[in-house]
Amino acid sequence: MTRSPADCETMAELRQEIDRIDDALIELLVRRAGYVDRAATLKRGEGLPPRTSDRVAEVIARVRQRAAAQALDPDLAETLWTALIEWGIAREASLMADPDHAAPQEP
Repeated sequence: MTRSPADCETMAELRQEIDRIDDALIELLVRRAGYVDRAATLKRGEGLPPRTSDRVAEVIARVRQRAAAQALDPDLAETLWTALIEWGIAREASLMADPDHAAPQEP
């Protein structure tokens, strides 16, 4: 049973809800990482580099806008996505340099 923050009457209940959210975030990050791996394959085939500065700027701008629209600190969102993006670029660079170790593609 999911509770809103206001419905949590104890720290144990609140922590349980935070743990549920953390589990969902991990699942989403796993899915996102699969797309990063696929991007490495596609970029290699299309002759694109791991880092595309215009795309990075586009993603950060979009994330900041979406965060602000939902009352989340845009600076926090930018910090989190910058870490995700930098990890993704490093992952793509690694896979692109060693295609034999690329992760299997999902169906």
